[in-house]
Order: sequence, then structure tokens, then C-alpha cells
Amino acid sequence: MKLISRFEAASRSTAELHGLLTEAFNTFAVAPRGSQQRQDALQSMRNIEDELAVRTPKL
Repeated sequence: MKLISRFEAASRSTAELHGLLTEAFNTFAVAPRGSQQRQDALQSMRNIEDELAVRTPKL
């Protein structure tokens, strides 16, 4: 999986972000420990979660 940047995450819909988050999680789970693929998946999850947090209405 390629790294999803914060800029790219901002340009996606919320539904797309949830799908990408699932994909990144699954990639992270199966990637070899210490690999670039695993690091990219982890950073992608962080970027996606940060973007979703900004969009979530505050109570």
C-alpha cells in the first residue's frame, strides 16, 4: 500500500477514508515487522485518523 498523506486524506470523502483505514489496517497486520510497507501503513492510519478527527462533529 502506498502512503496516504494528510493532503491526500483531506481530498477524500469520509466513506473513502473509512475504506482506506480498513485497507491500511489490513496491510499493517500482514506486513513483515520492520518493513517499509508496515511503516507506510501505520503512518497512513495516523493521517487518516487525524483527518477523520477533524471532520467529527464536536459535542
